[in-house]
Amino acid sequence: MASLYKTLSGTKRKRGEDAEKSNMTASEGIKNRQRVLMLSSRGVTFRQRHLINDLAVMLPHAKKDSKFDSKSKLYLLNELADMYNCNNVLYFESRKHQDLYMFVSKTPNGPTAKFHIQNMHTMAELNFTGNALKGSRPLLSFGKEFDEHPQYQLVKEMLVHVFGVPKSSRKTKPFVDHVLGFSIVDGKIWFRNYQIAESIDTTSETKINSEDQELENDGNSEKKKKKLALSLVEIGPRFVMTLVSVLEGSFSGPLIFENKEFVSPNAIRSDTRKNKTAVRVRRQEQEHQKKIEKNLKAKQRKARGADPLADNILFA
Repeated sequence: MASLYKTLSGTKRKRGEDAEKSNMTASEGIKNRQRVLMLSSRGVTFRQRHLINDLAVMLPHAKKDSKFDSKSKLYLLNELADMYNCNNVLYFESRKHQDLYMFVSKTPNGPTAKFHIQNMHTMAELNFTGNALKGSRPLLSFGKEFDEHPQYQLVKEMLVHVFGVPKSSRKTKPFVDHVLGFSIVDGKIWFRNYQIAESIDTTSETKINSEDQELENDGNSEKKKKKLALSLVEIGPRFVMTLVSVLEGSFSGPLIFENKEFVSPNAIRSDTRKNKTAVRVRRQEQEHQKKIEKNLKAKQRKARGADPLADNILFA
């Protein structure tokens, strides 16, 4: 029945036309077919889970999966990504219910970038007034610092593949109404999400609408001159990423970059506990020294005996 409808309606194409169209599409360029598998490990807190949900809403081309059990066999994520037909993996690993690490990997050949997430704030916490359409495509904005070092150039390309929503994605809407900003400050990558807000500026004399121009030519002086003003309103979420290391393969392979300035949260907490212990020990030693000096003075007074010039002896 379908073939009969195509024959009668004239929509059936010939083989030559199909081959010509395929050659034209091949000459135009390769389509962006990026798909992201997003999942987390066991033990994530409610704030971390809400952050992951906010990112999943922002990425309509992402496939969210259930939690991954193993923290030592991360190479199994390549097979999982192959099952879902994804060529990018965004994996969040929670440690000790307080530290969050993010892995960005290009499957199946790599590379893999590891980040430490800090200062995270979800959309529910920030409660900003801005809003964006669900499923819309974002504009990516990168600071000029990304082009100064080779490791950040690689990170920039990987972030483009993950956060750059393809135009041909199934759940994508044909709108661009927000901007994802990535900037490097103090050796850390700052993530911000802004809405592109449009407003009418009646104070400007510049015209952008042809309708206004026609009305002015007709002699209608009562029509106000309008200009479309664009502004950025932060939506959220926001967080800070610290690049820890970069592996050559996908969750495996040799180490091609390591951040020597990165200090793990465990070392920071250990130093904090040691400092508190040192302060407590120093205070106890001072109290013990005061007791020793007090006892020594009491023994010296007892050895000297009574003072002959004391009032109780002179006026007895």
